[in-house]
Amino acid sequence: MASLWTLLFRRPRHNAYAHLDADGKCLAFKQCSQAPSGSGWVRVEEIQLAWLGRELPASARVCARASRRWHQRILAA
Repeated sequence: MASLWTLLFRRPRHNAYAHLDADGKCLAFKQCSQAPSGSGWVRVEEIQLAWLGRELPASARVCARASRRWHQRILAA
């Protein structure tokens, strides 16, 4: 029965984002369903307050998904 409620009342999935300055230091965090507008925002796995004022670890970033049209890419010979 719980799965029926889950299907009927889905909540939007929220992603975590970190705002980085020009040096790569973390200035702020935001959790929202759409990517924030403006430059400097990167998607992260989780929010860690210890990252504020420090450089964001490379392992924290979420890689962008590959294009669905991978078969249309031109491959170098």
